[in-house]
Amino acid sequence: MIRVGIGGWSYEPWRETFYPKDVPAAKELEYASRQVTAIEINSTFYRTQSAASFKKWAAATPDDFVFSVKAPRAAVQRKDLREAAQSIEWFLGSGVGELASKLGPLFWQMAPYKKYDDAEMRAYFDLLPEKLGKLKLRHAIEVRHESFTDEAFLKLARDRNIAIVTVESEKHPLIVQPTADFTYARLELAKPDEPAGYPKSALKKWLTTAREWEKSGDVFLYFISGAKERNPAAAKAMLDLVTT
Repeated sequence: MIRVGIGGWSYEPWRETFYPKDVPAAKELEYASRQVTAIEINSTFYRTQSAASFKKWAAATPDDFVFSVKAPRAAVQRKDLREAAQSIEWFLGSGVGELASKLGPLFWQMAPYKKYDDAEMRAYFDLLPEKLGKLKLRHAIEVRHESFTDEAFLKLARDRNIAIVTVESEKHPLIVQPTADFTYARLELAKPDEPAGYPKSALKKWLTTAREWEKSGDVFLYFISGAKERNPAAAKAMLDLVTT
């Protein structure tokens, strides 16, 4: 399945470009989750969310909806990632499991300055569990330093079934090779002067790539960053292509 989504659901400009006037702030997630098929929760990067919040979010969304959850800074932005064990444990124990069947990939975003160190990354991957209770976990890692384009890192990710996030950005390396039984992409080049964020030709190009990825498992495409006010329109335009 190709899932298409956005990052978060509370963004003030979306009151003008995405949400109908009669949708109150308290119902934004309920509405957004019926326009896209996945949402990346980003607030977890900045602060711990409660188990009650995760449970409420799961209840507000359709049965077949999925959330990706971004790991907190303390778990990903360290001089030595081998020291992140306690932060990872805290994150996983915070209530993420309350999403139950709606828990999609966990998203681990490395700092831009973090360089590839084979021993460090092997040890870090050892800290990422395969299960949370009875829930199978899927891990997606975004690397933002050119040194990670090393074939040794790609092989390591494949061996551990960890998806290297494909990031379309002007700042970071583009890695398009699937390394797990699912694929995760963040498309960050939405333009403010393009009503749908991306021209249709660009969306079609990404759809061709996503169709190829789909042969190996689920695909998660998130429109995020860039001209953020356009991302819901970009996601909806892509979903229209996916379903036609």
